Amino acid sequence: MQHRYDFIYFFDVRDGNPNGDPDAGNLPRVDPETGHGLVTDVCIKRKIRNFVALSYDYTRPNDIYVREKAVLGQSHVEAFKALGFNLGETVSRPVPDSMQEALEELDLPDGLSLDVNEDGENILTLALDVDKKLVQTWLKEVKPSTEIKKLLSEMLKGSKGRKPTAEETEKGREWMCANFFDIRTFGAVLSLKSAPNCGQVRGPVQLTFARSIDPIVSSEHAITRVAVATEAESAKQHGDNRTMGRKFTVPYGLYRAHGFISAPFAEKTGFTDADLDLLWKALSQLFDQDRSAARGEMSARALLVFKHQDRLGNAPAHQLFDRIEVARRNGDGPARAFSDYEITLDGEPLERRLSLDKPLDLGKGVTLTRMI
Repeated sequence: MQHRYDFIYFFDVRDGNPNGDPDAGNLPRVDPETGHGLVTDVCIKRKIRNFVALSYDYTRPNDIYVREKAVLGQSHVEAFKALGFNLGETVSRPVPDSMQEALEELDLPDGLSLDVNEDGENILTLALDVDKKLVQTWLKEVKPSTEIKKLLSEMLKGSKGRKPTAEETEKGREWMCANFFDIRTFGAVLSLKSAPNCGQVRGPVQLTFARSIDPIVSSEHAITRVAVATEAESAKQHGDNRTMGRKFTVPYGLYRAHGFISAPFAEKTGFTDADLDLLWKALSQLFDQDRSAARGEMSARALLVFKHQDRLGNAPAHQLFDRIEVARRNGDGPARAFSDYEITLDGEPLERRLSLDKPLDLGKGVTLTRMI
């Protein structure tokens, strides 16, 4: 990728909660000083990750590193195995007959396995990539016999590893970038204490919080469920199984976020033009794949992309963003639809200046394209 890009992303919500705040009972996020609604960059990135995952089903090279229930360190171990880097040795111990049956009954954690060696002896093996903290936690929870606990403790003490060299760390970083879309796009901290160090990645794509054009009003709704979770709850309510709850929504809000894509950082992570096209596709369609009762109607309304001929840019991003303004068409009453707003470029309606997918030359090496 040889160009710098800056972009403006408009999306709206109707009768939904675009981004709940866990510190405020999951109320829609809001700027407490101005009342404008907020959607975090993390929330938008999560939806992009989910769209890519749906598109490629977690297959390489467009796998997703930060995903639900993922154990991040496992990807680091996989990277070093694929690269052929050995950071230590497995630990194996013979299993006495008195311990064999008890071990077979236990649900051993990942990294521990019962095997039979070439001589037909039963052995317990502690893998190189085992998470020692996980095994120690397992010992506390399961509370095996003193004999088993002593054996495992000795094996944990005897397991030795080494830290990867700077060259190995760099190779690990390159492998992670090559295989995970979100790492080479947004970057990631890959220096985990519990896994091989793959360094840190500064991603070429960065997003701001999205902020609503006007202050929002959070509406609270009482909702009912005609069922209860337990028989005890049903008995307390004397057969009336209705339960009450609360739901918070924004009647309507139009949000604006800014994004930045750096060509030099794209070169470092391997972010390609194909990845860029996938990013634009995700921003265009992500809400269609993210429907839920809590989020109401959310829609991507406009994606305005400034393309610079120079890889470092031909104009400051803030000057380009300032040329795009949003105003209410009619100030009477609250806004309830996208049609209540007008987006302008240099004071003129955007539709008059810019056709969909047709670049507009803004001069000084910058073009503007509307992708939505």
